[in-house]
Amino acid sequence: MIFLFSIGFLEIEMLDIIDILLVTVLLYQLYKLLTGSVALKIFLGLLSIYLLYLVVRAAGMELLSIILGQFMGVGVLAAIILFQPEIRRFLLLIGKTTAFNNDRFFRSFPWRREQTDKLSLTPFIEAAKSLAGKNTGALIVFTKSSELKYYAESGDLIDAVISKRLLVSIFNKNSPLHDGAVIISGNRIKAARCILPVSENQEIPASMGLRHRAAIGLTEITDSVVLVVSEETGQIALVRNGEVYRNLSSSDLRVKLNQFLFDTDQRTSTATAAPEKSVSAA
Repeated sequence: MIFLFSIGFLEIEMLDIIDILLVTVLLYQLYKLLTGSVALKIFLGLLSIYLLYLVVRAAGMELLSIILGQFMGVGVLAAIILFQPEIRRFLLLIGKTTAFNNDRFFRSFPWRREQTDKLSLTPFIEAAKSLAGKNTGALIVFTKSSELKYYAESGDLIDAVISKRLLVSIFNKNSPLHDGAVIISGNRIKAARCILPVSENQEIPASMGLRHRAAIGLTEITDSVVLVVSEETGQIALVRNGEVYRNLSSSDLRVKLNQFLFDTDQRTSTATAAPEKSVSAA
């Protein structure tokens, strides 16, 4: 090991510095994950009980030590139960950043490339334009490396051919499927009325409703792209990696979808102003 310096009887090596840095990064990510949620208060409560247990045991208070010791003995199991949503989000974040989750890796296979090239954007653009003109809300999720099976099963499985008429019919206010998201997998409509995780980020502007928050929440933990049509304003927006691109025209929407779904570098300029971009911290 590489010896660096010593503090009293402690000898600090390079491995110790790396260990401390990794623990610091892990604690910082854990803090970011819990900030703004009830789970942070629960975590602080458990930490307080643990510190009390250490003090009581050091003071030699045997009865209280036994009681708190029994509680701490099941602390790991209790933490898994209490923090189940947060642990799941944390594992999803880790899985999102792995190399095998990169869509370019899977797109190198012939069958993946063929499936991606068959997706036509025209039905989505025309449907979004029609829904926006009627101030009808919509939430359309485009899958990439993950098929989002968990979220698809929360709704009604359809497995239908994509068309403008079907998309408009699904999000019609009188349709039983309009409340929720539509998930697009490959070149088919996989499911409708799907429930998406709502972002807990407190920096999201109040002007964004539940649809935008759900779109941000999903894209914070997956590499999917979400098309949102606002029911209040009729504006069209795209969400990717927690970032919201608002007030898109039809031409802007096509450019952004090509860029986000197919990784094409399209820098086509339009006569309209650049779309507003609201960044959501993870």
